[in-house]
Amino acid sequence: MDTMQFKTNINCGGCLAKAKPFLDEVEGIEKWEVDLQSEDRILTVEACELSVEEIKDTLQKAGFSGEQVD
Repeated sequence: MDTMQFKTNINCGGCLAKAKPFLDEVEGIEKWEVDLQSEDRILTVEACELSVEEIKDTLQKAGFSGEQVD
């Protein structure tokens, strides 16, 4: 399993609720969470056999952006 982190523009609980169905439907994502307390709003994704681009595409479909961080 890979753990990936993304700086996002998911800023609040409403944004989180909008992104949730998109992230929940992706096969391969075991767990995900957004740290709304962090200034960078870091999305952490634990997934099997998913690429960074697939996660970014999912965020874009939900109306958000994400840039991978190390």
